[in-house]
Amino acid sequence: MSKSNTLVSGIGSHKKVKKYYDDWSENYDETLKKWNYKAPKKVISYLKKFDEIKPKKILDIACGTGLFAEEILKIYPKISIDGIDISKKILNLAKSKKIYNNLKCCNFDKNFFTKYKYDLISCIGAMTYSKDPAKLIMKQINRLKKSGFFIFTHRVDLWKKQNFLQILYDLSKYWEIFFISRPNLYLPNNNDFKNNIKIKVIFLKKK
Repeated sequence: MSKSNTLVSGIGSHKKVKKYYDDWSENYDETLKKWNYKAPKKVISYLKKFDEIKPKKILDIACGTGLFAEEILKIYPKISIDGIDISKKILNLAKSKKIYNNLKCCNFDKNFFTKYKYDLISCIGAMTYSKDPAKLIMKQINRLKKSGFFIFTHRVDLWKKQNFLQILYDLSKYWEIFFISRPNLYLPNNNDFKNNIKIKVIFLKKK
C-alpha cells in the first residue's frame, strides 16, 4: 500500500500510525514539501487576522517534525512551544531543529500529563487519526488557560461524514466556535488528494 493511499484511508490503529511515521521519518519533510503541504501556512494566514490571539506558551500536539512550529514562530517569535507526537523518530527530527522547549512521545488520544496551562494548543493535520474527536477536543480544556484557544485542521470529507459541526455545537457549553474557515487545499501535489480532499481550519476558544 502506498503512503498516499494510506493517508487517505487514515492508516488505522495508533500502533500502525506510530510505525507508519517512524518508517516515514527519513524523508518526511521532503515528501510534504513535494506534495505542497498547505496546512501550517494556511493556519498562520488566518491567525494573522486576529489581534486577540496573542499566545505566550503553546502546546503543539501531533507536532511531527515541527513544520507548524516553524511557521508560528515567524509571527510570534518570543513564544515558548512544547510538542508531543506518537513517533519517537519524528520527534528526534523535531528536536534537531531546536524550536521546542520540551518534547514528549505519546498518543494524543490518551491522557498525558502537562506541567503547564497553555494559551494555545494546536493540532495541525492530525485530527484524521483521532478515534474520538469530541473527546480529543474536550481533553484540551484542562490544559488551557481561561479564554485559551484550541486550533486545528480537519478534512472536509471527514467533516461531512462525522457531522463534525454538530460535534462542535454539542461542546458549546465549554467552547466558543471562534472561527471556521472555508475549505482549503491540503496536499495539492499528492495524486490522491489533489483538489479532491480539502481541509477547514477551526479556532475554538475556551469559555
